[in-house]
Amino acid sequence: MKRALISVSDKSNVVEFASSLVGYGFEIVSTGGTYKMLQEAGIDAIEIDEVTKFPEMLDGRVKTLNPFVHGGILYRRDLATHQETVKEHGIVGIDLVCVNLYPFKATIERTDDFDEIIENIDIGGPAMVRSAAKNFKDVMIVTDPSDYSLVLNALENSSDNFEFRRDLMIKAYEHTAAYDGMIANYMNSRFNNGFGEKQFIIGSKVMDTRYGENPHQKGSLYEFDTYFTQNFITLKGEASFNNIGDLNGAVKIAAAFGEDNAICIAKHGNPCGFAIRDTLLDAYTDALKCDPVSAFGGVVAVNGVVDAELATKMNEIFLEVIIAGRITAQAQEIFAKKKRLKLFEYGADRIVLSNDEKSFKHVDGGFVYQDADKVGADEVKNAKLVTTRKASEQELKDAEIAYKVASLTKSNCVVYVKDSAMVAVGMGMTSRVDASQCALKKAKDMGLDVRGAALASEAFFPFRDSIDAAAEAGVKTVIEPGGSIRDDEVIAAANEHGMSLYFSEIRHFLH
Repeated sequence: MKRALISVSDKSNVVEFASSLVGYGFEIVSTGGTYKMLQEAGIDAIEIDEVTKFPEMLDGRVKTLNPFVHGGILYRRDLATHQETVKEHGIVGIDLVCVNLYPFKATIERTDDFDEIIENIDIGGPAMVRSAAKNFKDVMIVTDPSDYSLVLNALENSSDNFEFRRDLMIKAYEHTAAYDGMIANYMNSRFNNGFGEKQFIIGSKVMDTRYGENPHQKGSLYEFDTYFTQNFITLKGEASFNNIGDLNGAVKIAAAFGEDNAICIAKHGNPCGFAIRDTLLDAYTDALKCDPVSAFGGVVAVNGVVDAELATKMNEIFLEVIIAGRITAQAQEIFAKKKRLKLFEYGADRIVLSNDEKSFKHVDGGFVYQDADKVGADEVKNAKLVTTRKASEQELKDAEIAYKVASLTKSNCVVYVKDSAMVAVGMGMTSRVDASQCALKKAKDMGLDVRGAALASEAFFPFRDSIDAAAEAGVKTVIEPGGSIRDDEVIAAANEHGMSLYFSEIRHFLH
């Protein structure tokens, strides 16, 4: 008779799984709460201490760390010496191990009690998983309740072959690696400000992309926790590697203003249009005015619900991607006419952000890792007025919008906002004055009047030339971090031109 060892924290469908294994001729060995559940369900199971010949001890810390368990898992069926050894010591083979681990993640989300957290670090579970995975040719290792049906189907059809067992083995090591990585990251977060000697980036695959940035590159999307699985809904088309990157920039900007009806149009991850209005239709119409040329083939992020009226307006030009809180069925019908258009939503009235606490970037030979950048809730409100003129209420609102958009735009950048709509943007330039001049030239080409606009820079102006150019264009309010050795010259220039200048004293580079 074959033997299965079942010891799970996540007990989803375990009774049904164990019952089916009995039907396939397995004898069940189990532990603790799992054993009790199986017994109550009428499944004849052997309690683990009958196998180990030792009781559970040390408050359950030791129960499966025993040669009768690990010998039964690890002995090679193809080696006579192994067979002789287990026979000599009365060890019975274990042919299937079904284990998932103590709920460490749920514990740290529920409590800050370090003693309780420590007790929810699994020891015996990972040991059994690793043992079974190492001996996968002879032992099936099952760590995910969603795989129960696959395992039962393989047993039914005698398809539990080398490849099938190998795939379970890989998944098992992923399971224990992610678990240990999560524990290490938590401990470093608690005791080393999140920056330990090792850093583990743990993600679960959501999907393969058609390719990476280019057709000769492979690519996939991975998620932290279940962010994409729970929130990201594909309505039409297939997200490419580049689409996902572009979406990331657009949705962060569109969602940066709470419940406001905000729309961001982006191209290659940078904004080329943004507006906040009483209606999303007006927001889109005014966002498009900033740079309709770049908007062609771009990404539109809508912090709200796309209805039929807005969809009809959007259909007037070629857009590659639209993502929103929701897109109504009527809007989807209208968009169906556009074969190349891709539609995604969050299944909510607004965009749902993950708000990751950390960010990282690949560099040759490794990666750099940091606290995620965010504009503080009162950062603009608490900005220091350094000139004689004080901005009006609308100018301050425009300054806040420009400042937040600038914080999410590739450096060096400047953003001009007027009446809650972006009217000019310069980004990714090697000098700030070039960014300013490029933005103003584009605005002039688009026939946009920037007089009375607010200007934001994500870093300080090193010279007064950008202030002079902004004044010539009619800008009345400027917000920047300050901190240049020539701040006095910049302040003097703003006062000369009768402008309001605010220093936030916080830089927001995005490289």
